[in-house]
Amino acid sequence: MTNLAEHLENISHDKINYYLKNEKLTPRLLWDNVKDLIVADEDAYIIFDDTVLDKRFSEEIEIVLMLYSGNEHGIVKGIGIVNCIYVNPKTLNFWVIDYRIFDPDNDGLTKLDHVKNMLQGLVYQKLLPFDTVLMDTWYAVNSLMLYIDSLEKIYYCPLKTNRLVDDTFGKDKYKNIESFEWSNEDLECGKIIKIKAFPSEKKVKLFRVTISTDRTDYVATNDLSQSSTDVAQKVCKIRWKIEEFHREIKQLTGIESCQCRKARLQRNHIACAMLVWLRLKNLAYKSRQTIYQIKHGLLSNYLIGQLKRPDIAMSMV
Repeated sequence: MTNLAEHLENISHDKINYYLKNEKLTPRLLWDNVKDLIVADEDAYIIFDDTVLDKRFSEEIEIVLMLYSGNEHGIVKGIGIVNCIYVNPKTLNFWVIDYRIFDPDNDGLTKLDHVKNMLQGLVYQKLLPFDTVLMDTWYAVNSLMLYIDSLEKIYYCPLKTNRLVDDTFGKDKYKNIESFEWSNEDLECGKIIKIKAFPSEKKVKLFRVTISTDRTDYVATNDLSQSSTDVAQKVCKIRWKIEEFHREIKQLTGIESCQCRKARLQRNHIACAMLVWLRLKNLAYKSRQTIYQIKHGLLSNYLIGQLKRPDIAMSMV
């Protein structure tokens, strides 16, 4: 707010503070701005994941919690946001279409509740066409997987290696995924399994996907017709689009910079950052540049002019 006030005429820090304090900017505003920008597709992907806005130096911000951060590989003080992005399967362009602030002390909702609510809004209110839901291991729980299945949508999600499953159709007891034996055919085509506590008639296809030399993911999908590990791996790679979004919005919009104490100001600041990212991304798609080129290009002409005719003259003594 201080920086913005210094660069605007007749706008003070207090006026900006008053605006953020008294307005109520919600995820609905994001949808109103993005719905006409999306290039929809019947085979589109929906990706859910959460991120943590680092507030480790804050003391009195109302919605700051102790949360696990994947970037830090540990617990940090921050604000949790559950995000939903839409990916066009042909161009791989993507748009953030919804988000929720993780604030269980006030609304009593878990991250899984937020994902389910966003899915409901997407299917029954937004009516945006899509085919497949992608999510991380944290969201790969029975209730959410079965709910996506009830919506007649496909899901792909990696399972934790200690997940209890059965690949013998009831002949043996459930066992950890990592204890499975994989034939060459299984490695190429996947294997049909039942997850413990799933309804007896619900089976999933499990693929063993090599991510790197020291990492192997076990990816489950309710698309039993899928018979290629290579295809499953390609689909899972699309999930990293949401990590791209998290990196861009943190590096280019200042979404983590607000130090206001009140929850409403923080929520409005986050909403503004979402809209800024959306604007930058749309310009990037139109101009066929990266979002980083768009952002940093704002100062390019100024820098060129200063190098030619600097306002502050320098001389060697």
